[in-house]
Amino acid sequence: MNINPILRSVVAVRSSIPEDAFTAETLGTVREGSGVVIRENGLVLTIGYLITEAEEVWLTTRDGRVVPAHPLAYDQESGFGLVQALGVLNAPAVAFGDATAAKPGDPVVLADGIGEFVEAHIVARQEFAGYWEYLLDEAIFTAPAHPAWGGAALIGADGKLLGIGSLRLQMSQDGEVADINMVVPIDLLPPILDDLLNRGQVNKPPRPWLGAFSAESSGGVVVMSVAEGGPAAEAGLRQGDIISEIRDEEVDGLADFYRKLWSSGPAGAEIPIRILRNGREAWLRIKSADRNSFLKKPQLQ
Repeated sequence: MNINPILRSVVAVRSSIPEDAFTAETLGTVREGSGVVIRENGLVLTIGYLITEAEEVWLTTRDGRVVPAHPLAYDQESGFGLVQALGVLNAPAVAFGDATAAKPGDPVVLADGIGEFVEAHIVARQEFAGYWEYLLDEAIFTAPAHPAWGGAALIGADGKLLGIGSLRLQMSQDGEVADINMVVPIDLLPPILDDLLNRGQVNKPPRPWLGAFSAESSGGVVVMSVAEGGPAAEAGLRQGDIISEIRDEEVDGLADFYRKLWSSGPAGAEIPIRILRNGREAWLRIKSADRNSFLKKPQLQ
């Protein structure tokens, strides 16, 4: 595969976020990563955490031009973010590939916005549960890892876009630990793209959100921290609490907890959970919320 023509379509993304933004403390006020041009009019696909609550976004092209941009949407479910360039990028759109057909062993390239790329292979296709109330049924994992993964373009052997880089993780195999990248599959975008462009969000009720950052331990769910001012914090959930039940149903790991949470009704639903704290059990009733209601909305530049 000749990667050079595709590199023209991968741009650097830099955003600035107000200091009083809800995500400023956890994600920072200056965020840098990459994005890929998916329409000839300068529509850029990136990973959403780079642009959420951004007051300014700038795109840098392969020839060094800096172009202002407007954050259009951040889809919490997939993790995708959309940015519209407010000037000419002079970069062709990258065609979408078939991520559902991608399988372990396939050769891929992960390319960032400053022209660096890593020749890699898909090492796994499997479920991924993130600590920030996030779940993908079948994420793509690649190795070796790209050091600048956020918003990077995953390109298949046919030169088409298979996904957008989200995280760097570690995988243990045969006693050895290797760095890998988690990529959000591109197939999640077409069903929601029109909604994101026309409404700024998917046209369905938002999921209930607790504002709990959790990890899985021995099949259980342990609270690592809670978002200040979020529903979980207001209800008294604390760091170190172990969540054992939700709505009288036993919790079997982080992904199961999320699925049971999201099936409890739309944002605003009251969520009863059983916790274990310092060896004692207790019930908490958390009035969930729409995560987006805590975030600053983009202003047209």
